[in-house]
Amino acid sequence: MLVRDAHRAIETALRRAPVVVLAGPRQCGKTTLAREFLASDSVNYFDLESPASLARLDEPMTALAPLRGLVVIDEVQLRPELFPTLRVLVDRTPSPSRFLVLGSASGPLLRQTSESLAGRVERVLLGGFTLRETTGDSPDAQARLWRRGGMPRSYLAANEADCVAWRREFIQTLLERDFPQWGISVPAAAMGRFWTMLAHYHGQTWNAAEPARALGAPPAAVRRYLDILTDAMMVRQLRPWFANLRKRQVKAPKIYLRDSGLLHQLLGIATETELMTHPRVGASWEGFVLEQVLAMEPHDEAYFWATHQGAEIDLILRRGGSLYGVECKFADAPRVTPSIRNALADLGLVRVSVVYPGDQRFPLSERVEVVPLSALSQDAPLFDTTDPQAELPCRTSPS
Repeated sequence: MLVRDAHRAIETALRRAPVVVLAGPRQCGKTTLAREFLASDSVNYFDLESPASLARLDEPMTALAPLRGLVVIDEVQLRPELFPTLRVLVDRTPSPSRFLVLGSASGPLLRQTSESLAGRVERVLLGGFTLRETTGDSPDAQARLWRRGGMPRSYLAANEADCVAWRREFIQTLLERDFPQWGISVPAAAMGRFWTMLAHYHGQTWNAAEPARALGAPPAAVRRYLDILTDAMMVRQLRPWFANLRKRQVKAPKIYLRDSGLLHQLLGIATETELMTHPRVGASWEGFVLEQVLAMEPHDEAYFWATHQGAEIDLILRRGGSLYGVECKFADAPRVTPSIRNALADLGLVRVSVVYPGDQRFPLSERVEVVPLSALSQDAPLFDTTDPQAELPCRTSPS
């Protein structure tokens, strides 16, 4: 079993807050992780997909008030009316219990916890496996993680055929069972077509008009579809960074499918050969790198930057008052591009790291360095924070 980075984050959160929400896409390993803290046969463990647990919670105050220590409630989005009860329970002085609640529908779940448990809750977001978590699993862990994605059952499948079958079933179950169960009334066929269309837009700037025309739906409906998949943590909408420049800048978000394995499934990619020869291989690599960097590299906020003249930086990380750039290059010998030079000059970036699939780390200029993606799995910093310019404040403001 692979050790998840989130284990330590949950331990820390439970020391600080009476309620911890562990949110993430379905089947990303939330239940497995929760059972490392509390056995599933404990009287303090509630699985809301189990009829027995649902029956116990017919009277939630009666069931939960006597419990001591850690209480785990799995699939809490199925019973949102529990949140006011949790607020009453954790406001007891002293409070004899702490709650770890797990949920799959992150958007609605996080909004409900914000409204009902303000000031009492800490959130931990769980995605698929990261490079750091799979280090040492196999010699080709990085290539396997990129090809199969980070969803545990996809990554750990015995063979490629089993991996493809699991991903296909995952997509169908989310569309046909989970979305209706969460109260989302969108036809599964329409959402499936839209999701497949998004796979071909992966890494591109969002424009609702084009998919709306293709689907024969109004732009407002298409934007709703996008928000649903974003709330389910299947899609990332990366916001643009605006600088005070005399240049026309892109103001629409960029769209990424968060799991590379599901992206490949929707693109019809099943093998390494098919991936390497596919016209979207560069975009797939960009999205894979972006998710790994966001999962493992410390930052306060993340953006991208682009102008209508063609300058672009794939990822901008804000740390305090400083900005750092990340370029994702599926190339053997990356170089300093005009876009990187423009971003350094216009945005005041402290440093730019060009992440590539090789294994050597080397500088391209004073503030630009080529970094192998494998450096993240070795806990090596993506940026040299000893740079004397690292304390310089950024000269721009976000959107």
